[in-house]
Amino acid sequence: MYTEINTKYRLYISNWLLIMLILVASMIVVGGLTRLTDSGLSITEWEFFKGFFPPINNDSWIAYFESYKQIPEFKIQNYSMTLSEFKVIFWWEWVHRFFGRIIGLTFLIPLIYFTIKIGLKRLYNFYLIFFLICFQGFLGWYMVQSGLVNNIDVSHFRLSMHLLFAFVILSLIFWNYLSLVNSNKKEKKINNYIPEFFLLLIFLQIIIGAFVSGMDAGKIYNTWPLMGNSYFPDDNNFINLFKLSAFSDPSLVQYLHRNLAYLILIIYIVISYITYRNKFYYLFKPVIILGLIILLQIVLGIFTVLSGASILTASLHQFSSILLVTSSLYFLYNNKFS
Repeated sequence: MYTEINTKYRLYISNWLLIMLILVASMIVVGGLTRLTDSGLSITEWEFFKGFFPPINNDSWIAYFESYKQIPEFKIQNYSMTLSEFKVIFWWEWVHRFFGRIIGLTFLIPLIYFTIKIGLKRLYNFYLIFFLICFQGFLGWYMVQSGLVNNIDVSHFRLSMHLLFAFVILSLIFWNYLSLVNSNKKEKKINNYIPEFFLLLIFLQIIIGAFVSGMDAGKIYNTWPLMGNSYFPDDNNFINLFKLSAFSDPSLVQYLHRNLAYLILIIYIVISYITYRNKFYYLFKPVIILGLIILLQIVLGIFTVLSGASILTASLHQFSSILLVTSSLYFLYNNKFS
């Protein structure tokens, strides 16, 4: 893909993408902590330019706090909150937004430089990524708006969309990084439909995981492997699983999240079997890495459930999902170009 770019600029661009990968991964973790600390609605305005700097005096802090007092989250849930307590949730949301601005600038400035040096034609992929980064900012505000009028939380559907696009951006950056640092021989291994289906399941699991987070569904049924006293949640009927309303039902969403994890594990076992049976040596390392990350993700998922979605375990569980996506992409890439 990038064979026409000379070695020097390939190295520069790959290092830049590695930095962007770290920044976006950090942004996902900070975003997860912003959600887990219920901080996402602390800033009630868009503030594209104004919000680049935090409040610098007491009057500014009071103005932000007064704005927060107008939304349902304060009136219904946090009505006894003090200014000092408000500052805690404010800083989480401010850092999250600040990270977004830094990511945009860190992507745009080098992109302009590389465009001048090697031309626009070879960098179309990166302009798509930059567009998605800008769109992600819009999605973030679209998500926040859903919690400012009638609800004390943001819409879990908008939250899942916001998280999904974060992982799409992360994936595109990592895929382009792999394309720059590897030589492509195009030697097919496993049928591509299997690794691609596996990656699709991972992204579906991320969406369902966002539903779990958005509805605090991880705080119910804090037992494993059963949900309470049975495999299926006893506060529900099995038929409800086949209704669209299931995606707004906390216990069913947790049930789906658990069982999708089991399905992902089964598909991984199939992939491992095919890899080792056919002695696809180039895939041994990616398959081992992927297996270790899946095991880590499942263990952290179980501990998250058992802990009632404590901030530490839930945050580690989200971080391991970043490792899961990148290891899945690494396997897919090696399967396409070994």
